[in-house]
Amino acid sequence: MAEKVSGETSEDRSDSAVPPGAAAVSQDLRSVLVTSVLNLEKLEIDLYRGTHHWVPRTRRLFGGQIIGQALVAAAESVGENVLAHSLHCYFVRAGDPKVPVLYQVERTRDGRSFSVRSVKAIQHGQPILICQASFHSNQPSPLQHQFTMPSVPPPEDLLTVEELIQLYLSKPDLAEKAKQGLNKLLADEVPIEIKPVNPPDFYRGVAMEPKKLYWVRARGHIGKGDMKLHCCVAAYVSDYSFLDTALLPYPGQRATFSASLDHAMWFHNTFRADEWMLYETESSWAGGSRGLVQGRLWRRDGVLAASCAQEGVLRVKAVTNESKL
Repeated sequence: MAEKVSGETSEDRSDSAVPPGAAAVSQDLRSVLVTSVLNLEKLEIDLYRGTHHWVPRTRRLFGGQIIGQALVAAAESVGENVLAHSLHCYFVRAGDPKVPVLYQVERTRDGRSFSVRSVKAIQHGQPILICQASFHSNQPSPLQHQFTMPSVPPPEDLLTVEELIQLYLSKPDLAEKAKQGLNKLLADEVPIEIKPVNPPDFYRGVAMEPKKLYWVRARGHIGKGDMKLHCCVAAYVSDYSFLDTALLPYPGQRATFSASLDHAMWFHNTFRADEWMLYETESSWAGGSRGLVQGRLWRRDGVLAASCAQEGVLRVKAVTNESKL
C-alpha cells in the first residue's frame, strides 16, 4: 500500500480537501485511509471529487468509503470548534469503481451549537448516496452514562484475520477449492487491521449467535490530528463486515446479493482511529430479505466512542456440496 498519493505535491495539497486536521500533522500521516482512500480534491466551494477507490471483491464501491468521503466534504464546511456527532446516510445506487465520485455539500443550517450539512455523492449525474451530517460544539452536562464494555482479551493476545487465514492454509488436508477462496481473501489489501475475539469459521459450518466482537484500527499511523479526521476514518471502518453479522445464525445459507440500504452513526467521545478499538456488533432482526445490525465502538479504556446502525438487503440461497476441511 502506498504511503502517499502518487504525484502529490505541497501545491496539490493546497487545492485538495484532505481530511480536516491533516495539514497540521502532514508529516505523521502514513495511513492509506488518509493519504488516498479518504482524500478529496476541491473543485469549487462545497464541491469535491474523490478518485482513489478501495474496491472489495464485490467489485462495487465500498459503502464505508463513500460515507467517510461524504463526512470529509461536510466537515470542510464547518468551523474548527465543532465536531461531528451524528450522520445518517441512504445508499440509493451502486457505485461505479471506474469513475470519480462528486460530493456536493449543502449548508443546511448553522446554529449557535449545532450545524447541519447535506451531502450528495454523485456519479453519472445521479446520486449514489445521500448523507445528513450534524456537528456540535462540546457542552458539558451532568447527564453522563453508558453501557459497560464487554470483557475480552487484549488485541496483543489475538491473531489478525490474515494470520488466521495463514493458519488455515497451513493445514495439509485443506481442499483446493478452499485454498483458492482463502488466497483470494488474503489478496485483498484491506486498509484496516482486524483481530477477531472469537476467530471466525471461514466456512460457516455451525450456526452462531448474530454477534461479533473484534478489535479494529486503521493501518498505518495517523497521529492525534483533529477529531474530525478520526471521525471520518471511523465512519469508513464502521461499515466493514458489518452486515455479515446477520448471516451468522444461517450456516446453510450463502448470500447471493448483499448491499447496504442505510447507515447511521453517533459519535460520543474522542478517540484515535489508528489505535485499537473494540467493535461490538449484533443483529437484532432479519426478515423480508433485509437484516438490521447495530454496533458499538469502544476505546481500550472502556469508554464508548461511537454507536452505529445499518439495514441492508440480504438475498441468500442454500449451500450444497461446499468444500470442507
